[in-house]
Amino acid sequence: MMQSPKDPVQFLLVDDLEDNLLSLEALLRRDGLVIHRARSGPDALEILLNNEIGLALLDVQMPGMDGFELAELMRGTERTRRVPIIFVTAGTSDRRRRFRGYEAGAVDFLQKPIEPDILKSKAAVFFELDRQRRQLAQQRDEIKIQADENTRLLEESRTYAAVLKEMDRRKDEFLATLAHELRNPLAPIRNGLQILKAPANDKVASEVREIMEHQVTHLVRLIDDLLDVSRVSEGKINLRTQEITVQAAIESAIESSSHLIESCKHTLKVDMASEPLWLYADLTRMAQVISNILNNAAKYTPPGGEISISAHKIGDHVAIAVSDNGIGIPGDMQSEVFEMFTQVNNSLDRSQGGLGIGLSLARRLIEMHNGTINVRSAGDGKGSTFTITLPLMDSAKEMPQAVESPAMEPAENPLRVLVVDDNVSSAKTMGWMLEFAGHSTTLVHSGEEALEVARRQHPEVILLDIGMPGMNGYDVCRELRRDPKFETVVFIAQTGWGQERDRKRAIEAGFDHHLIKPVNFDQFSSLMAKIQKNMSEHAPPR
Repeated sequence: MMQSPKDPVQFLLVDDLEDNLLSLEALLRRDGLVIHRARSGPDALEILLNNEIGLALLDVQMPGMDGFELAELMRGTERTRRVPIIFVTAGTSDRRRRFRGYEAGAVDFLQKPIEPDILKSKAAVFFELDRQRRQLAQQRDEIKIQADENTRLLEESRTYAAVLKEMDRRKDEFLATLAHELRNPLAPIRNGLQILKAPANDKVASEVREIMEHQVTHLVRLIDDLLDVSRVSEGKINLRTQEITVQAAIESAIESSSHLIESCKHTLKVDMASEPLWLYADLTRMAQVISNILNNAAKYTPPGGEISISAHKIGDHVAIAVSDNGIGIPGDMQSEVFEMFTQVNNSLDRSQGGLGIGLSLARRLIEMHNGTINVRSAGDGKGSTFTITLPLMDSAKEMPQAVESPAMEPAENPLRVLVVDDNVSSAKTMGWMLEFAGHSTTLVHSGEEALEVARRQHPEVILLDIGMPGMNGYDVCRELRRDPKFETVVFIAQTGWGQERDRKRAIEAGFDHHLIKPVNFDQFSSLMAKIQKNMSEHAPPR
């Protein structure tokens, strides 16, 4: 074991006479020095092999193994070959003997009787040399450790740089894809608006409106995917788990994906277990994941292809598999398709839309349900199979009945609604929706104007945008809630801010409901129907 510079220096004295050893030890004794004594060559070798010796003083004339023979053995052993040797002799030191000694590795000869000052002076030199040697060895070891650490850090830096470069490449591709995906639906929307401005028959106008509605739905889905990925990444998404059946989630997913599958002229085969397979899961999220995989199968399968979905019990789990005979996935990509911003083929001639985040989102949602998702493909042109595995509930129960959302129909008991939004177009379209349902609406575009009109007209429902310049929707709601006259008024927040903390903030400000822009038509219709019903039931008798 290598000694540190703070450890004592060790000398070895070898002489067959005890008195000589004692006198030498007395002369050399000093702080920071440990002296070992040996009276024979073999004893000396044992000490040398077990200690870091800084200097060996060897008597030449010893019975058995003399000093020269010991020195030669020391030079032949790796551990002891660099130990400095000073020969001590009472005999003649002729040229031949000195040559043999230096050949054996000696650094000096001392003649007995030894001059104490000379011995102390030479010993002091080797004392300091040994300390310096150990300091250099420690520095060398420290430099090596630091060099190894620098090498490790350099390799890590190169790895991180490669990862960052890859992420930067994916980011650039994602931004380019995002721009492409946003422009695609915006083009028919813009064209449709121009067509509606010109004289057109009812059939054309109806088709244009249907196209525009479909493209807006597509835009909303893109934005929802982006928001969902952000929420999942930050751990801010909450599952609304309940007892659901796998069949219900698949049926909902098929309903969402059927338009795309039919438009691509694919054949969809469904194979599900006859008995209900129960999960404790978020129905909306499960349907979202399955629909995403079905959509991918439709997009990456040539027209007229075959897509199949199956769900069967395997032990205490259920396996949901979606297969297609589409373009397939290369072997080197199968481990990456669930990574953010990854698309199997993003060339212009095979671009099928999407942002490359759907499968990453799907995996995270499935993992939140304690499940797994994986893909298998034989390669290019040989189709793919995505398999979701989820734990089943212990006991089976009856399948829940679906509740349909009521459509917005002309109101039997129309409501007075105040619409507040600084975006004039948003306010107008919302007003038209309410008027089509038979409600009476007033539109205002600032918080201050909302206070004035609300106090003058006493509306039954106030639909408030949150992010308005000056006085925002929170401020308006708080101000009106302080007035007892508005105690029974229903306040609805409509906003682009859709995080859970935004919903909580709206409730704390006094809102009864929180809707995210663009407002879902069915959701809004259902809400207005409930408000109408509630007000009719609690209206005072006339």
